[in-house]
Amino acid sequence: MTSIADLLSRYDRPDACVARLLCDDHPDGDVAFTVVESDLTSRDLTFGELRDASARFATALAELGVGRGDRVATLMAKSADFVVAVLGIWRLGAVQVPLFTAFAPPAIETRVGGVRVVITDPNQRAKLDQVPGERRVIVTGEASGNDLAFADLLRADPQPEPVAVGGDGTIVELFTSGTTGAPKGVPIRARALAAIRMYQEYGLDQRPEDVFWNAADPGWAYGLYYAVIGPLALGQRSLLLHAGFAPELTYAVLERFGVTNFTAGPTVYRALRNADAPVPDGLRLRHCSSAGEPLNPDVIEWAEKAFGVPIRDHYGQTELGMVIANGWHPDVYGELRPGSMGRALPGWQAEVLRPDADEIAAPGEQGRVAIDLHESPLMWFTGYRDAPDRTAERFSADGRWYLTGDVATKSPDGYFTFASRDDDVILMAGYRIGPFEVESVLLQHDAVAEAAVVGLPDELRGEVLAAFVVLRPGAEPGEALVTELQQLVKTKFAAHAYPRQVHFVDELPKTPSGKLQRFLLRKN
Repeated sequence: MTSIADLLSRYDRPDACVARLLCDDHPDGDVAFTVVESDLTSRDLTFGELRDASARFATALAELGVGRGDRVATLMAKSADFVVAVLGIWRLGAVQVPLFTAFAPPAIETRVGGVRVVITDPNQRAKLDQVPGERRVIVTGEASGNDLAFADLLRADPQPEPVAVGGDGTIVELFTSGTTGAPKGVPIRARALAAIRMYQEYGLDQRPEDVFWNAADPGWAYGLYYAVIGPLALGQRSLLLHAGFAPELTYAVLERFGVTNFTAGPTVYRALRNADAPVPDGLRLRHCSSAGEPLNPDVIEWAEKAFGVPIRDHYGQTELGMVIANGWHPDVYGELRPGSMGRALPGWQAEVLRPDADEIAAPGEQGRVAIDLHESPLMWFTGYRDAPDRTAERFSADGRWYLTGDVATKSPDGYFTFASRDDDVILMAGYRIGPFEVESVLLQHDAVAEAAVVGLPDELRGEVLAAFVVLRPGAEPGEALVTELQQLVKTKFAAHAYPRQVHFVDELPKTPSGKLQRFLLRKN
């Protein structure tokens, strides 16, 4: 396996060139992606094809005035055109701004200030008419008016040499998902490639013989980092599904292409568990991984029965990439403990700090998850764009700690167990209660499809637990079910931590990437 020192010497250097590192240094004939369509037809995309097409696209972008440091947005689904576009942007030393295709115009507007060019799929084009500002639009289909057709731009002469930006150069500006408030712009430096590749090797254990598929969307960190950038850095083939999510289609792709290494967000696994579609016989999965939100233990148990392999939960942030994991590689592989997100990965030192002081908490004591900057050579985040106050909130006064904003415990042998976002901790009558454990118990009830727990103001106790519950089809809400759910929490978790209020709702508020927004529930 590649050492941390080797990763840093490759990616964090003054002459680091992203296009070379992710594309040109790999053999032309090697397959980078197998692009799968909704009807399960597919085509292989080689590194040679990517190099030629992205070099031509880089020339066309340069003719539009795009240069080093300029921001170019992509409002695109997973596709061959998407990979060509981002590599073309990076060839110029420009900065990609990913836009999730489920975004409405206001969310797009938040992210495209100062963007010179937007590359969009045809079915997304109309949204841009509702976004103020002047910018050139490139459409991956037929273009009209002043728009440019992506295919036409690929007729340009190839760019002779890609631009080197060095380890400090910004290659992506990706916004946080907004689980606790307004999204923040995160400049991703070229040196982050070292951390991304480390997780691809150690956390996911992607190997040359794997059929690897990360189902996450590249409009978000996990999909961009580990469905696109990570496989490119390794030079190993990955599947790229050019279609929206559906449980039946996911099962079909796993079966048809013989996927051996699969990773996705918890929402995908929960949808697969809840779907009417049967799990195909003969799946070849050797690894299943999950990231984005904590994975409830009941889903892990279901996967082991359904797939013959458990899901190993991993933890990270847009600002870090993945830093704690139940990693698959033999060098980091360890016991799978229910509810634990694993141990710190190579190149990172993670700790739990006391709630009220920047001191390491005792083993098993609930506190704030922090990264020790003195002992984490893969750390690359330096701050949010144009937000010094919000950046300051992320770092301790003495400069030693990056504060994730998450709450967890750490066992004596280094296993972390997630409790909540720091903002989501519920303080009730002197008790600190993390909502995740309560939610996991509620999900054990056959009637419950989804559950979210928050603290609401209470004159006597300070806060009380309120549960917002989405029921499975056919389940009936009512006082009897409320009592059952409260009793379940009392017997399976703790007598004091049962929800005093239970609200049955049609859906939970989530970010476009599927992450729960508890702060909106607290406003109810």
